[in-house]
Amino acid sequence: MEIKLTRSEIRTILQGCQYTLRLVGSSQDYRKIQSSQYFSTTNDVVLNDAVNVLFELVEAIDGVEQMSHK
Repeated sequence: MEIKLTRSEIRTILQGCQYTLRLVGSSQDYRKIQSSQYFSTTNDVVLNDAVNVLFELVEAIDGVEQMSHK
């Protein structure tokens, strides 16, 4: 089954994920977890990296929309 989403819906979902991750990152409990000496990811990725990737994806979608309207 294929899910059909418009560009606008995709952008909205990605921005919602971005907002949610920012909320998590701003919580005191998450900051404690991330600052723990035991916190580690395979590629030293932190939550803010995911937020930045989502931002870049939204910008890329906006770029496609701008180019397709020319």
